[in-house]
Amino acid sequence: MQIIEVTTPLLHTDFLEVVEKIYEEDPNYIRPLDQDINKVFNPNTNPFFENGECIRWILKNEKGVTIGRVAAFINHKKSHLYEKPTGGMGFFECIPDLKAAFLLFDTAKKWLKERKMQIMEGPINFGENDMFWGLLVEGFQSASFGMNYHAPYYLDFFKKYGFQTAYEQITNIIDLTVPFPARFTKIANWVANKPDYHFEYFKKANADKYIDDLMEIYNDGWKDFENFVPIKRETLKQSFKQMEVIMDEKLIWFAYANGEPASFVVIIPDANQMIKGFKGKLGIWEKLKFAYTRWKGVHRMRAVVMGTKSKYQKLGLESALFIKLGEYVLPKNQYSELELSWVGDFNDKMLAIHEATGAKFGKKHLTMRVAI
Repeated sequence: MQIIEVTTPLLHTDFLEVVEKIYEEDPNYIRPLDQDINKVFNPNTNPFFENGECIRWILKNEKGVTIGRVAAFINHKKSHLYEKPTGGMGFFECIPDLKAAFLLFDTAKKWLKERKMQIMEGPINFGENDMFWGLLVEGFQSASFGMNYHAPYYLDFFKKYGFQTAYEQITNIIDLTVPFPARFTKIANWVANKPDYHFEYFKKANADKYIDDLMEIYNDGWKDFENFVPIKRETLKQSFKQMEVIMDEKLIWFAYANGEPASFVVIIPDANQMIKGFKGKLGIWEKLKFAYTRWKGVHRMRAVVMGTKSKYQKLGLESALFIKLGEYVLPKNQYSELELSWVGDFNDKMLAIHEATGAKFGKKHLTMRVAI
């Protein structure tokens, strides 16, 4: 077997196409768009290159057939916030061959070790954790947009190599054909009608304001979590730009307390239902199919991220946001499912909100670590 660094257009294509072999018999697999993978590894489109570096490899067998891939990366701004310097590994794919998997892991580990890292965390993304993050271990159903899907045998690779779970990533699902629990609805309506609060949905014409509000809320609400790094405005602008083609303004809501940004939820229609069968491509024919499916509508949404300033937590603002969302969504009779993905097992407050909505368990991913 031969490990090859991705340095040419042909090798770049091999890196993208290897998933076709691995998942050819799996009807639940939906291949991400090539352009979304490409953006991760392009310094012109990924702001994480400002304080980081990354590298990719493919693995070929004795016949020259690509049988696996992996990437390694370091976020220099974040790597030393951990107890031990920590680098990342992701975009791992491999045929069911333990030796091949270990060779891919070893390659990423060696590169990270040469750069003074002591822990390898993966599979994660060279970017924010709302995309391509975690190893799927439960709920092997078609993934929503941005969520990792993996072959079930991958967990065995990680465990045998010595990876241990750092935290679990829980995805819960709200059945929109069933009313919210009565207690949840009563409290949410009471909060929504309080005179000190008002609610607005995102408007593209005033995008800069809402991006600023989201950044203010997010950086306050998440500041006490371990290894937190404040999100940058440029990163948010890039994320909203990527979402623009599928965005529904009335699925993104903000709560304000006496005019102060206090809470938000970002929800998008599930683009994976629009790109299924595209095999990563977005040519003219795929764009026409995408536009038609977008116009026709999909039945699943994904809640990408929520946040509430610390002083407004436990006041029910998140519940009120769901009520405002429901006032728009339910009369449409289009969406039947809202995926809340994902919440770390360390985030008791958010998991409690999920439970209050009546959401049921959907999937579990793992963020794992191994000493190097």
